[in-house]
Formats: sequence, structure tokens, C-alpha cells
Amino acid sequence: MKKTTFGVIVGNRGFFPDALAKDGRKNILDTLRKNGFNTVALSMQETKYGAVETFADAKKCAALFAQNSNKIDGIVVTLPNFGDEKGVAETVKRSGLEVPILIQAEPDVQGKMTIADRRDSFCGKISACNNLRQAGIPYTLTSSHTVGVASAQFKQDLDDFDSICRIVKGLKNARFGAIGARTGAFNTVRYSEKILELSGISVETIDLSEILGKVELLADKDRAVKRKLDTIKKYISTKSIPEQQLLKMAKFGYVIDQWIKENELNGTAIQCWTALEEFFGIVPCTLMSMMSESLVPSACEVDITGLLGMYILQLAAGTPSAILDWNNNYGSDPDKCVLFHCSNLPKSFFGSSKMDYQEIIAGSVGKENTYGTVVGSIAPGKATFCRTTTDDAAGDICAYVGQGNFTNDKLATFGGYGVMKIANLQLLLEYICKMGYEHHVAVSRSQKADAIAEALDNYMGWEVYRHE
Repeated sequence: MKKTTFGVIVGNRGFFPDALAKDGRKNILDTLRKNGFNTVALSMQETKYGAVETFADAKKCAALFAQNSNKIDGIVVTLPNFGDEKGVAETVKRSGLEVPILIQAEPDVQGKMTIADRRDSFCGKISACNNLRQAGIPYTLTSSHTVGVASAQFKQDLDDFDSICRIVKGLKNARFGAIGARTGAFNTVRYSEKILELSGISVETIDLSEILGKVELLADKDRAVKRKLDTIKKYISTKSIPEQQLLKMAKFGYVIDQWIKENELNGTAIQCWTALEEFFGIVPCTLMSMMSESLVPSACEVDITGLLGMYILQLAAGTPSAILDWNNNYGSDPDKCVLFHCSNLPKSFFGSSKMDYQEIIAGSVGKENTYGTVVGSIAPGKATFCRTTTDDAAGDICAYVGQGNFTNDKLATFGGYGVMKIANLQLLLEYICKMGYEHHVAVSRSQKADAIAEALDNYMGWEVYRHE
């Protein structure tokens, strides 16, 4: 994953101890470097201690940020003393950057409250936020009003802010591929391309017949097909799967890979039920699993807004995400439910997995036409869930996000499945139903709900419900 680069503004105010600004600059740059971030900051020669205090300082810092606008993913404002709130706001305005901003204020220490070492960052942060608010510039706060840059708490704040920056940057000019038409029975996955486009998210479409037509042109012994077939067999156990079906998967997967590459797509959503099974003789689940595992997420049933949720989770955590159904209750426990799909889950979700056939539709289209699922029980662990949708009546993108845990509860069933425990699950389900959300939900094995809610609400301007 590419390193995040932060533009750094060190606040200073003349009648507070300058030494605090000098030390503050060193401390924040050291902390960011130790945590794996690149930085763009004024040098000690460009302004007094490399801080921003005057209008002239703000112009210099803004010019530096503008010169590095293609590198900077977010801005960190550190206030080692009260700081100059006008300088902070002017820097951001004049830089032209529209990136997330984190405001950090260094805490005072009891016993060091004389004029020689009192910071007043506690108060200065309020003033800095006031000025940014007046200018209509969104910003993010640390989890505590004041927090030391060397603390474990600030490290977590930085980790969350990094996720926020990756989400905001990743959604700018995101490109998704819709392969095939929406399955007739799945009205639930309708969406508005135009509303997505207003947020910078484009959808490229291709008819399923075009994909299958290109598949027909491939010879069984084509080198590219052989390489794809080898990749499939290395990815997952294919025992008991007919070789002819694996060959079909390899051709289908190769054509999709090429289409993704040609169109520079960030993810795909693929038509499946039941055209692909009836007229081609496979399910695409393993191929979709492979794409999601390699951080090119793929969703079922041309569910583009479900794919968007997967992509957001992937940006936040830097790990694979999956699309699942809110599928069953789990006994009488009101805070547990079964998440299930056929499935196309990334293999990293499972303790162990194998390729199998799709049991649900095998009875109607024949078992021989449904090979290609990835089946197994989801391993226990932390999880974040997210769903996005377009509200066409209001012209908005809406989302809900929350956290839970996959449990080790036993379940004798098929497909890809797991039991998830979520606090106040019944309230969440009530919200999903009242708001008319889809039955699909995106999930990652991470804990990133706060960062996602902040990115989508504060910076993207979407309607977000953070479940707790």
C-alpha cells in the first residue's frame, strides 16, 4: 500500500514560548516518520522554526502545499502552543487543497504552567476550528481535545485519519465496471449512475454477451488461458471440479481481467443468476473471490452500490472486503445473525475453503452448470460492515456503517457463512428495513467504522448512520 503523505502546519503565536513551536515541529515530524508517513512541511529556514504565525508565513506554507498538491493526501495541524488561527485557515484556503485536515493540540502539564512553558493549545484549538468553520473548511478532531503527539492515543488518531484520507482520495475519480444487466428479480440492487457521478464515481458498462463473445474466441491452449487456469488452481483447492468447467472459468476470468485493465477499473459487479449458469455453465464466484483478494473488489448481481461499500472498506483498512447477505437469525440471540453468500468471499475470510458448486440453483440449472463457488466457514474475528445506496428521490448517497465480531458459533450449512455478533442488532435491522436498504452488505475483517463515517459524512457530504 502506497505511503500516505501529510502536509504539516505547525501553529505558533508570538507571545507564547517560541521553544514550544520549535520542539513541536520536531516532535510531529518524528512521530509521522516513525508511523510510516511522508511529510511536506516548511523548513526551519523558510519561517521562524518552520511554523506558521504571520500572513507571510501562511502564504509561504500555502505555496509549498500547492507545489506538492499531487503528493499531499491530508493536512495535519499541530498546535504546540496556542497557535495563530488565522494563519492555519489562510494556509489551507490559499493552498487550494481539498483534503482531510486533522487538528491536534498538545496538552499542558501540571507543574509547567508558568509564562515560560504554558501552552494554551487547549484554547487555541477552539479558535483554529472556529476560523476553519467560518471558511467552510471541513476538519477532523482527535479523539481527545488535547493529545500528545508521542502518545499511543495519537497513534490511533493518525491511523484513523490515514484511513479517512485514503477513502476521500480513493473515491475521487473511482471507476467501477458493471458486467451484464441487473438480474430481473433483483430490484433491490437498483441505483442511480448520475448520483454516483456527482460524487466523482463513474460506472463503465458492458453486456454479458460481449464478454462471452470474447471468451468464445479464446483457444483452450492459449497461453494466457493456461496461465489463468494455473492461477485458479494455485488459489484454491479444485478437487472434484471438472476440468472443462475450470477451463471455462479461466477464459471468463482472463477476458474480465483484460477489460478491467483496459478501462482502469477499481472494481466490478457481475451478472450471475441465472444467465451465466444456463448459457455458459459456471458460476463466477471463485474469479470474483480472486479479484477481491487482490484488492480489486467484485460484487454479485450487478450490485454497484454494494461494490462501493466494498471499495470503501478496502480503502479504509487496506485489506480485502466481501459482499454478503443479511441472511438468518441465529437461534434466539437478538444480537447475533448469520451472514451468508454462495460464495465469492476472499479466501482470507476463511480458516479453510475449497471450490464447490452452488447448491441453491443447482436444482434448477443442473449441478454441472454451477461449479465455481468458494465455500467454508468465516474465521472468528473483528469486522466492520458498510452499505451504501443512492436515494434517487432525495438525490443523495446514503450509507450505514458499524462494527461487530464474527464468532466461533457452529453452523451446519453450505456456501460461505459466518455468525456475527453486533451490539443492538435489532435496532440496526429496524433501521435497514425502515430506510429501505438492500439485503447485501459489505464486510471487512477490520475495525474502521469511525473513520468511514467521518470520511463519508464530513468530507463526502453523504447521509451516514453510524451504528453503535
